[in-house]
Amino acid sequence: MMATSTFKTLFELLGGNQNLELDDFPLNHLRIDSRNVKKNDVFVAIKGHSVDGRAFIPQAISAGAVAVLVETNSKLSDLKIDYLEHDNLFVIPQISVFQLSRRLSVIANDFYHSPSKKLSVIGVTGTNGKTTVTQLIAQCTTLLNDKTAILGTIGNGIYNQLEPAVNTTASAIDVQSLLSDFVKEQVKVVAMEVSSHGLVMNRVKGLNCAATVFTNLSRDHLDYHKTMSKYAKAKWSLFSPDEKERLVETSGKSIINYDDKYGKRWIEKLSHVTAVSCQPKSLCRLKALNRPYVGVSMIEYNDKGAKIHMESSWGNAIINSRLLGEFNVSNLLISIATLLTLNYPFFAVVNMACFLKPICGRMEVLHEKNSPTVIVDYAHTPDALQKALQASRIHCQGTLWVIFGCGGDRDTGKRPLMAEIAEQFADKIVLTNDNPRTEDEIKIIHDIQQGLHSTDNIQIIPDRVQAITQTLSQAKINDVILIAGKGHEDYQIIGKTKYHYSDQEIVKQLLGAENRS
Repeated sequence: MMATSTFKTLFELLGGNQNLELDDFPLNHLRIDSRNVKKNDVFVAIKGHSVDGRAFIPQAISAGAVAVLVETNSKLSDLKIDYLEHDNLFVIPQISVFQLSRRLSVIANDFYHSPSKKLSVIGVTGTNGKTTVTQLIAQCTTLLNDKTAILGTIGNGIYNQLEPAVNTTASAIDVQSLLSDFVKEQVKVVAMEVSSHGLVMNRVKGLNCAATVFTNLSRDHLDYHKTMSKYAKAKWSLFSPDEKERLVETSGKSIINYDDKYGKRWIEKLSHVTAVSCQPKSLCRLKALNRPYVGVSMIEYNDKGAKIHMESSWGNAIINSRLLGEFNVSNLLISIATLLTLNYPFFAVVNMACFLKPICGRMEVLHEKNSPTVIVDYAHTPDALQKALQASRIHCQGTLWVIFGCGGDRDTGKRPLMAEIAEQFADKIVLTNDNPRTEDEIKIIHDIQQGLHSTDNIQIIPDRVQAITQTLSQAKINDVILIAGKGHEDYQIIGKTKYHYSDQEIVKQLLGAENRS
């Protein structure tokens, strides 16, 4: 997809500053990756955590960049221009921009002429559930004939036409460029995952949101945030009523999970907020909040999902959901609450909710006759693993197995916690690789084992394919096998190499082979 800025010159991009002696020439795109630079683009050379964009300035110029923006930490150097050599001439302006990385989202927003103001952008944040909630919202709005796009973990683009994403929240430039594309494609709604990294890195600063959504907060990314307090503060920046603290422009409409301890506190601080709970015991408290609410009086779980007796400020309904587990009831109710808060018709929303499908790699059931049931889920945090195991237990008549590992070069503190959860909620545990990256796979597994109280019912099979193969060969028909950690991912990172790999593909091959034998 291509986007063209409504700003046409470098002079306009930098605010029409009269002190800048720049030639007027048209610009096509801002680019943060030199490999994507084309003629008449501006290359933005940011120093990242692992890569310094300034090292790729020559490649960007060779590819056709007509200007380069670089960061300066000196206010005195803001908008200072140097000229870089190209074809033996000093003709390419390199402009220093004070705190460029912090201002980049706003610059990109201006460059693409504030595309979020022409869309209904729904920003969803939380440790778990972001992908499911954005996907459920997109499914529902699409069924209601509103053209919808998604920005998130599984991919970016028009719903059902997603292109793979590198990060949960795209770069500040890519966010604005993609939104600009969506405007041209006459998209009405954009459901967007907003990660804590994206918030801290100001990737969504200045974004105009029709609604902001909070799913939950539990331990994750502490290798980056260091403390839960800092992690929570990053999430709060999407909702804060203080304009200096809040990163996004918003209509003031927020949808927050009342069942989460952080969410409960935040609801008290906000006036324009819809509270959501999937706990019947919380229904009376929800009604007493004097705020819009979506709750339940009863949930009946069954083999196909759940029968939800929903009560809300908009009306009551019974919803037969095809999604497994209590946490997916929560995700569904949050999605419904978001659409109701945005004034979608009550009966249309609850009717469509019955047709919403499970999300790829989120409690995805794979089953063949005369074989154990396999559930593939993205659970890679202690909280998510617990919820996935609890949901799997509801549908298990035999032994509950769990196959999981932990990602390398990531938060090491959660590894023993994952083991504690697995030992508490599963009958048999198989420890294996996730994405070991540059860490020693055996060390990662050893770290996980520190959370175990017993080695009974534990198997260690580092090769993930072998782990799945051997578990399927041991499990009985009434057993359930939860394969956790990778979900929708179609790759495995070993060292610095990304290999093609899919839990679903392996399981389907093995189940097919079993039924042919």
